[in-house]
Amino acid sequence: MGRTSDYELYQKVQEENKEALEMLYDRYEKLLFSFSFKMLRQKELAEEAVQDVFMKLWRKKGLYSEDKGKFSSWLLTVTRNACIDLIRKQQKNEVEILEKDIDHERTESVEETVTWNEEREGLKKAVSSLTEEQQDIVEMFYFKGYSQSDIAERKNIPLGTVKGRIRLALKHLKKIYRERGDKYGTENLR
Repeated sequence: MGRTSDYELYQKVQEENKEALEMLYDRYEKLLFSFSFKMLRQKELAEEAVQDVFMKLWRKKGLYSEDKGKFSSWLLTVTRNACIDLIRKQQKNEVEILEKDIDHERTESVEETVTWNEEREGLKKAVSSLTEEQQDIVEMFYFKGYSQSDIAERKNIPLGTVKGRIRLALKHLKKIYRERGDKYGTENLR
């Protein structure tokens, strides 16, 4: 009898077949660990990323379908996203610690505060002129830190659509800033 395909094993995992999960784990654990280790450069974090991936396979139903490409490519994308999540989590913890230290030293001038508030209000106003869908995607991408792939998955739309909406939103925002005489600068709009 031939080797069971990845997709067949995945289908069995969806039916809560532990042996199928173990087979997928045995098949991909080394590849996913090595990929994770290259991104994270820490053994413990790489192991955590691999564990997260297999927990997602076990807990979440219907994430993969054959129209998303090869199972192994999809699995590497899920692993990449898990690594990015761990990096962000680690950076967030580091930033929180730094912010606590900096808060004691921070003394902004009134002028800096007013300038920052003006820029923030200008940006809010510009973003509010976007379509609701563009606003949502811009907020997820720039302010909440989601990757374009994550947005596509969460909104259940093609990755190309996400990229297109971000590109159009930025084009629209640049136009607004130019019309304002570049008062707030467009160098941050990329």
